[in-house]
Amino acid sequence: MSTHTIDTATVKRLVEARAIHGAAIIGQPGGWSVLLKYGMEERPLGIQRADRPRLWRSLDTCVDYLKEELHIGRVDLLDATGYSAQNPLPGKSRPDAAERMRKAFAASYHDHWFREQVEIALKEADDPATEWVSHEEVEAMFVQRRSALRARSTATGAE
Repeated sequence: MSTHTIDTATVKRLVEARAIHGAAIIGQPGGWSVLLKYGMEERPLGIQRADRPRLWRSLDTCVDYLKEELHIGRVDLLDATGYSAQNPLPGKSRPDAAERMRKAFAASYHDHWFREQVEIALKEADDPATEWVSHEEVEAMFVQRRSALRARSTATGAE
């Protein structure tokens, strides 16, 4: 078996040409890798810009990638003998990821809410039954409110 890997773009072309004859998911320390058979070759699916096999921490994620990304719906072999969850993939721990994702979801929710509020305001502004208040009327109302507040604050001695 060759130690060279095959990249995702090549696999996609081979799948379109119906040249992939089989796929196997192999358990590794810390994850799962994929071995593809085409012609007389067997090669592991590699990571981008490197000649190393790609590893997935989750078997479900690996299977989803095969089905959704590569359009390979049949796996000939699932070998879990070498799998060990005790040895996690190096360099993959991201303790800040949960906080980053929480902030991203909060920002997305706020953006959705804000756009919804703008849409409601625009509909209300376009409604012919909307009563408009002039700038002068608003200024007069606030002059009255300010004077009432001043009178209340001087009455309590808080000024």
